[in-house]
Amino acid sequence: MVGETEIRGYKTMITERKRLEAQLAQSRKMEAIGHLASGIAHEISTPAQFVGDNTHFLREAFSDLRQILGCFQALASAVRTGDNVAGQLHAVDAAIHDLDPDYLEGEIPLAIDHILDGVARISKIVRSMKFFAHPGGMEKTPLDLNQAIESTITLSRNEWKYVAEVTTDLDAAMPPVPGQRGEINQVILNLITNAAHAIAEKDGPGPKVRGRITITTRYRDGWAEVRIQDTGAGIPEAIRHKVFDLFFTTKEEGIGSGQGLAIAHSVIVDNHGGRLTVDSTPGEGTTFIVRLPVDGEA
Repeated sequence: MVGETEIRGYKTMITERKRLEAQLAQSRKMEAIGHLASGIAHEISTPAQFVGDNTHFLREAFSDLRQILGCFQALASAVRTGDNVAGQLHAVDAAIHDLDPDYLEGEIPLAIDHILDGVARISKIVRSMKFFAHPGGMEKTPLDLNQAIESTITLSRNEWKYVAEVTTDLDAAMPPVPGQRGEINQVILNLITNAAHAIAEKDGPGPKVRGRITITTRYRDGWAEVRIQDTGAGIPEAIRHKVFDLFFTTKEEGIGSGQGLAIAHSVIVDNHGGRLTVDSTPGEGTTFIVRLPVDGEA
């Protein structure tokens, strides 16, 4: 028989293991958030830069146009008074020649379009940040899985844009999925980042031809399914069964900690009653499949 002392020992071990797993998950989350914040800052700085540059151009263009307008006003006044019309007309011609109105006419609309595009990109990032960072709490709430994916793609762009193109095929009929928003967002972020690293491992950090990350969602028989497929290096069959083990990683030191996939598996399987599986062909790529129950029948 198992004695009371042994039972207490088992309980202590289980409690300590849960505490350690929680600490590791929190550590991984903070590490990912810090890395994500750096990428977001870079993504915002680019459109903010050309918004600023084009705004400076418009300020200078407006100053030039004010000069031409002043010459025309002086010409109009000379015409009304009959005083030095030829001189004012010469001043108008000189101003037009110096300031090149045809150039301004072509560039000003482009500058406005660039500013509007930059503002739209920044707004999209901010909306994605609000969705991604929503506190959510520990209770499961209805989650728009497609929006979670789109927001995470936007925020993680700095992770994949140099090595891959990201395409999506999202099921418009996908119903809300009960889940903890923060945890689901973290899983999607981990899988997209993992896909980018796999492509970089195969093709290098700045390939001439970028790889591809394809994200698909489908609703089937009470389950929400997410497939994240990459054209990376793939996972050898001999170690495929270890990919969800804590601290197991094939990445170089400083790139992978061996926690991301283990935490993702725990979130999907243990916390949400779902499934996380992997299908991979060495040299061709890997697909991670997330399945989450949408209703009680699943």
